[in-house]
Amino acid sequence: MKHFNHITDFSLEELQATLKQTKDLKLNRANTPKTLEQQSWGLLFFKSSTRTRVSFEVGIEELGAKAIVLNSQNTQIGRGESIKDTAIVLSRYLHGLVIRAYDHSVVTEFAKHATMPIVNGLTDFNHPCQILTDIFSILERIDPENIDLSALQNKKIAFFGDTASNMANSWIIAAAYIGFDLVLAGPKGYEPTDQVLEKLKTENLVPRHTFTTDPSQAADQVDVINTDVWVSMGDEAQAKERKEALADFQVNEALITKANKDFLFLHCLPAHIGEEVTQAVIEGPNSIVYDQAENRLHTQKAILAKIQVNTK
Repeated sequence: MKHFNHITDFSLEELQATLKQTKDLKLNRANTPKTLEQQSWGLLFFKSSTRTRVSFEVGIEELGAKAIVLNSQNTQIGRGESIKDTAIVLSRYLHGLVIRAYDHSVVTEFAKHATMPIVNGLTDFNHPCQILTDIFSILERIDPENIDLSALQNKKIAFFGDTASNMANSWIIAAAYIGFDLVLAGPKGYEPTDQVLEKLKTENLVPRHTFTTDPSQAADQVDVINTDVWVSMGDEAQAKERKEALADFQVNEALITKANKDFLFLHCLPAHIGEEVTQAVIEGPNSIVYDQAENRLHTQKAILAKIQVNTK
């Protein structure tokens, strides 16, 4: 049985195959193979969602399965039922479960006890479906006819803001696993955490990232600029403090002049215009945020199809 809780749960060969299938599914959406036909997949949300819920729900149904959306507060898990019992029981009903949670341990615990595939739809530690989507979104701009991970090897990617966030962690792991250069720019106190560095050690991966407190240095001659919200769900109590600390790392018109002329701007959305990014950048000619959002659907369909093949 195959879970997808980290990008490293797929071999590099499986990642490459998944990305190529993403391309095929995007080009031939009307003829999506019914890989999950007569199956039922659950979507369990501990956090509110727009893109994750809609893209997974639509994708599951296009693959031929029924999608059942569950809110943690409307199930017995919200009243104290253990994750172990929930995972065991839901495994008797469902063919797979996508989970969007605050705490990464929730996904880990589900995967430990479930006898069905568990897919990480986002946690406070990482966002593997998003990072694979982002990689596809970059590769299709490099060469839409030949989606190849090796094309990242000579690219420089930068992430600005909270470099201890789940998206920063996802980029750190991806850079080490796939093999490309990543520069992270953020203030002191928002550096990559020991947790993500320990993950690299556990996977026997050599870090490919650097960290700087100088945003101009980070943007110099980069091919891809990434950012994310400064205040995630669960961080609202620290909103004022976080906005003040991260203000110098806004992606704006001045910063992007340092990047390569044909750089790509990525943001997994939702965006807070005027905070982590300006309107001019997110709506500018280098922004691919809406293609990126659409690609969640196609990439996740490919992930689910690959899991299904590996589960048989």
